[in-house]
Amino acid sequence: MKSRFVLAALTAFVVGIALAQTPTPPIPPVPQPNAAAPASDALPVPPPPEITGTAWLLMDATSGNILAGENVDMQVEPASITKVMTSYVIAAEMAGGKVAKTDQVMMSENAWRTGGAATDGSYSGFEVNQTAPLLEMEKGMVVQSGNDAAIALAEHVAGSVDAFAALMNQYAARIGMQNSHFVNPTGLPGEGHVSTARDLALLARALIHNYPEAYSYNSIKEYTVGSITQPNRNVLLWRDDSVDGIKTGHTSAAGYCLMASAQRGDQRLISVVMGSTSEKQRADDSQALLNWGFRFYETHKLFDAGTQIAEQKVWKGQADQVQLGLSQPLLVTVPRGRYEQLQPMMDVPTALVAPIEQGQAIGTVKVMLDGEVLAQRPLVAISAIEEAGFFKRLWHELLMWWHSD
Repeated sequence: MKSRFVLAALTAFVVGIALAQTPTPPIPPVPQPNAAAPASDALPVPPPPEITGTAWLLMDATSGNILAGENVDMQVEPASITKVMTSYVIAAEMAGGKVAKTDQVMMSENAWRTGGAATDGSYSGFEVNQTAPLLEMEKGMVVQSGNDAAIALAEHVAGSVDAFAALMNQYAARIGMQNSHFVNPTGLPGEGHVSTARDLALLARALIHNYPEAYSYNSIKEYTVGSITQPNRNVLLWRDDSVDGIKTGHTSAAGYCLMASAQRGDQRLISVVMGSTSEKQRADDSQALLNWGFRFYETHKLFDAGTQIAEQKVWKGQADQVQLGLSQPLLVTVPRGRYEQLQPMMDVPTALVAPIEQGQAIGTVKVMLDGEVLAQRPLVAISAIEEAGFFKRLWHELLMWWHSD
C-alpha cells in the first residue's frame, strides 16, 4: 500500500513539473470575416511530404524514434554516405588512443590509383607518396568526399582496406546497424556493400552524440588541398542555417543519396533519402522532410541531469532518504500541441538498503503517450548513502521484518 502511495505521489510530482514547464500558448488571432479558421496544433499530424527514392526516413535524434519513413530496412547501396562510417571508426580509434590528429598519413600509390583524380569518383588531391596530417586528410574525405583520402586513412588506421572494413563492421554492430555490411571505406560499388535508411540514421545519431567534433567537420562548406578548392556537395548547408551535416552519395546503382541533420533550438532531426533521381531532388526532399518534422513535432526538456526528481526511503543508512535523478537530461519529442498529454511513470524498488553509491541505478522513469513509451531512462542516486552503525542497522532489520508482513 505504501509503495503505491509513493508511486502515485512521484507521478503527480512529475506531472506537476511537466505542466509547469508548458509554454504559455500565444493569443489566437481575431477571426476575420470569411477567413479560414487558424490551424490548430492539436489537430492530427498530416502525412509527410511525398519523397522520390527507394528508401527514406526522418528520425528524432534525441530519442531515436522514427517520425516517418518508407522501406527503412531495405538494403541499399550507401555510396559515399559510407564515409560517415569511416569517420566514426577514425573518431573511435582516436578516442581509444590508437591514432592521433597529428599522425602523418601517407597517400599511397594504391589509394591514389584506386581513389584519385584518374578515377571517375570524387577525390581530394593529396599528392601520391606524400604525407599529410590525419586531420587534414580526414577533412579532405569528409568535405570533398575524397575516395583517395578515405583509402589512405583506412590503410593508416588498420594497415589495409580489408582490415579497416572489418573494423567498420565491428563498430556498426555496436551501434546497432543490424542490416549493414561494409567492404570498403569509400562507398564505391562492392559485392555485399549494403546498408539501410534506419541503419544510416542510427550511424548519424551515434556520430553526433559520441563524437561531436568529428561530426562538426561535415558543416565545413569548402576545403582546399594544394591548389584545389572543392565545395561540400551538401547544398542544404547553403539553403538552411540550421543544417550542419551530413553527407551526400551517388553511384549509378545507388542513385542520388543524402543524409542530413539540422538543429533548431533543443530539437535535432536526421533525414535519410536513398535512391533519389537527381542532386536537386534529394536536396528538395530532404529539406521538405526536415521542415515537416520541425513544423509538426517539438522537443521538450523534462529534467536536467543531476536534478532531484524523486526521493525514496533507505534502510540501514546514515541518511533515511536517497535523492533520485538522471545522469543525462531527459528530452522527448512529441506532436505539437500534445505536450500536456504526456504520462510520466516511475518504477522504484520499495525496499532500498544502504550502502548506495552515487550514480547507482535505482529504478526507471518512463514518459508515455497514447500507451507507447517515448523515452525511458534509469533513475540514479544523486549522492551516496553510507551504511549506518550497528544499532541502527539492527533496528532497521527488525522494522523491515515487521513491514514485510
